[in-house]
Amino acid sequence: MTAPSNTYDVIVIGGGISGLSAAKLLKASGLSPVVLEARDRVGGRTFTVRNKETKWVDLGGAYIGPTQNRILRLAKEYGVKTYKVNEQENLVHYVNGKSYPFKSSFPPMWNPIVVLDFNNLFRTMDEMGKEIPCEAPWRAPHAEEWDKMTMQELFEKICWTSTVRRFATLFVNVNVTSEPHEVSALWFLWYVKQCGGTMRIFSTTNGGQERKFVGGSSQISECMAKELGERVKLQSPVYRIDQTGDLVVVETLDKQTYMAKYVIVATPPGLNLKMHFNPELPPLRNQLIHRVPMGSVIKCMVYYKENFWRKKGYCGSMVIEEEGAPIGLTLDDTKPDGTVPCIMGFILARKCRKLSDLSKEERLKRICEIYSKVLGTDDALHPVHYEEKNWCEEEYSGGCYTAYFPPGILTHYGRVLREPVGRLFFAGTETATEWSGYMEGAVQAGERASREVMCAMGKIHHSQILQPEPQSQEVPAFPFVTTFWERNLPSVGGLLKFIGVSTFLSVATAAGLVAYKKGLLPRS
Repeated sequence: MTAPSNTYDVIVIGGGISGLSAAKLLKASGLSPVVLEARDRVGGRTFTVRNKETKWVDLGGAYIGPTQNRILRLAKEYGVKTYKVNEQENLVHYVNGKSYPFKSSFPPMWNPIVVLDFNNLFRTMDEMGKEIPCEAPWRAPHAEEWDKMTMQELFEKICWTSTVRRFATLFVNVNVTSEPHEVSALWFLWYVKQCGGTMRIFSTTNGGQERKFVGGSSQISECMAKELGERVKLQSPVYRIDQTGDLVVVETLDKQTYMAKYVIVATPPGLNLKMHFNPELPPLRNQLIHRVPMGSVIKCMVYYKENFWRKKGYCGSMVIEEEGAPIGLTLDDTKPDGTVPCIMGFILARKCRKLSDLSKEERLKRICEIYSKVLGTDDALHPVHYEEKNWCEEEYSGGCYTAYFPPGILTHYGRVLREPVGRLFFAGTETATEWSGYMEGAVQAGERASREVMCAMGKIHHSQILQPEPQSQEVPAFPFVTTFWERNLPSVGGLLKFIGVSTFLSVATAAGLVAYKKGLLPRS
């Protein structure tokens, strides 16, 4: 017989930010939750390492910014301070073997045709996003059409220049750690929209990468776990969920059995494949979890004796467009007090898969070489320490930052993503409707799932499940103002059409005058 001490109100599977947020709210509401975490640590896709060389370093999810009010609320509650990622000096855009310093969210373009093309691409993505409901993208007016299309096909339709197509590829790589040919246009446009649009998602200042936590992001999970105490069970991978009896029975690999009225599954959808369900999952849920892969990324931190890039007038942010370069995007990762100089870089998508076979030393060598080229100094060739994390090798994540939807999946399976299955409810950042894929989305999803359980128990009304979050006072969000020209400049196609029509009219008028003068046209 199982000891009654293993019986709870709710079993939460997954001790990342989402699962812990769910358990925290349940406990605060007077219920008895337990959290089963497969790893020997909490935090999931956030992972702070502490050592003498780095003090602390976030090898997983790290960035937060304005409009991410739930994660900021938790940080404030636990006294975890934030600091701004350095963007005082120039950013640098490296393209065609040359470095161009700049100051804005996006690198400037000089060729007027490229300017039109670039402006039209980002304006069009935001306009298409406006049609997509955050909570149900499959209901968008053009959902079927956009879901059949990859982002690559959309770029081929919208972009006229190879310069903009190449940057657009990097934009997808950076935001969802996958390739334009892999992701549904509907899904990607939804993803950008629910993060607040192209400017909010890509910007450091006033955007998704504005800040980090002093001491690292794992503190949020560690504080929640401390609050939950004995209720958090580490090294407890779940392999069986049986809801045929009065209580749901959950069994872990080490043969522990837990029982509860309800279960919240707070893992990436694909990890449900490691669990055996009785009764079996409904058809669409069962197929969904086979169809949503995780992105590919290696997060790389290169440490130096001194902050040489700031001395050269660079802030540490680099946008690197070169196929042979391992890194696509960097940010300064120096500590807020100026100690432990460091540059964080992402090896993204196709490059991550290509470079996974190299040794750590070989990756570091290649990274330092590209930093040296971009920053124009040999100082970059002499690191004093290196940390990296390849998220593709994590058994209990499967990749990072988030799961992505290939073409055709969102319209056919999307609606079951958050749909309860009997007494099973679903959390995890993938199920969020604001900042899905981020720590903020994880909190939203965890709290929403716990309210769904409370509603099923009759403790709250259905109308209380989705709750808006007040804006953080400490991290206010400022609107991104578009200029008259950004709103009204024609696309390249529009310009050509206009020039074409104007030219035709001019030529036709001139020909008409000549014909008239020569008496070839009737004068009446």
